[in-house]
Amino acid sequence: MSIDPRRLVGVKAERVTNISSTDFPGHYPGEDHSWDAQKFKQNLKVQVQRVSNRSIDFDLVGVDASIANALRRILLAEVPTIAIEHVYVYDNTTVIQDEVLAHRMGLIPLDVDPDMMTTLLPGDDLTDRNTLVFKVDFECTRNPRPPPGATEPEDLYLNHELLSKHLSWHPEGEQKTYFGNHEPQPTNGDIVLAKLRPGQRVQMDLHAIKSVGKDHAKFSPVATASYRILPHISILKPIPKEHAKKFQQCFAPGVVDIDPTTHAVSINQKFVRNDTVTREVLRHPEFEGYVELSRVRDHFLFNIESESAYEPARLFKESIKVMKAKLATVRASVELLRNPTRSEDVVMGS
Repeated sequence: MSIDPRRLVGVKAERVTNISSTDFPGHYPGEDHSWDAQKFKQNLKVQVQRVSNRSIDFDLVGVDASIANALRRILLAEVPTIAIEHVYVYDNTTVIQDEVLAHRMGLIPLDVDPDMMTTLLPGDDLTDRNTLVFKVDFECTRNPRPPPGATEPEDLYLNHELLSKHLSWHPEGEQKTYFGNHEPQPTNGDIVLAKLRPGQRVQMDLHAIKSVGKDHAKFSPVATASYRILPHISILKPIPKEHAKKFQQCFAPGVVDIDPTTHAVSINQKFVRNDTVTREVLRHPEFEGYVELSRVRDHFLFNIESESAYEPARLFKESIKVMKAKLATVRASVELLRNPTRSEDVVMGS
């Protein structure tokens, strides 16, 4: 696969070369690299590689690392979600302290579309649009008829584990109509919150609100959002057949193909993305001058794992929506600088 060398970041045995982008005006004499919207649209690509209920892998091609990293940081910290913020404990006789149990409650991912709620700002009153109320009233008792010889808690006791599914949503105001059949609940009902024994009880009210990950990690919509830069491996001259197997073992499985008949070595372009660029091949003197390692600077392999109400494919769109709002704020600020006679203030995003 032929790639413009200017797009490659060289990976040497002990250093990395061509780190900085060079596609800006004035770097190459006689070449105009002014930013052009049409050219950007032609080069920009989003290619989905895999989608599941909770995660997505896709390629983002044609953007600078600063843009890719900005989208990653927005995914972690600025896409809003719903989480439990206030916990009112009326009774807790378990071995878990109130503060620890309240913290666990806050970390439960809730299946609530953030677009259906407004943000509760300091000084605002609680309403059915900015607050959800959950209740827990859970008590462990002995099983009156345990199986003969039983020793396991699930046989001896009733309600011996407090799980996330035991949170009961109590609609306020018009919430019952507003949410319809999609009632607010944890995304996973089997999260263990506490283990109880007979006589122990948990009774509390929980208030969930809308916020973002930079306020607290519990509001982050993702378990992780990361990217790698696409590896690029060039074989400069044929690998001797007696070293073919060793050469193959220097890379991740599936990256290097060996022809069973001729023992010719080639790079599998479909699976080259699986390589971690360990530089193992550069440690062996017999491969010096045979291979060149690099990464494609504007080809990002994204992985996003959703841990919220968002479907994985929607999360990336939400991050773009947040970035567009930020750019609108910057644009308004620039316009105000260009036209200082305007009296209104620009409200910066939170």
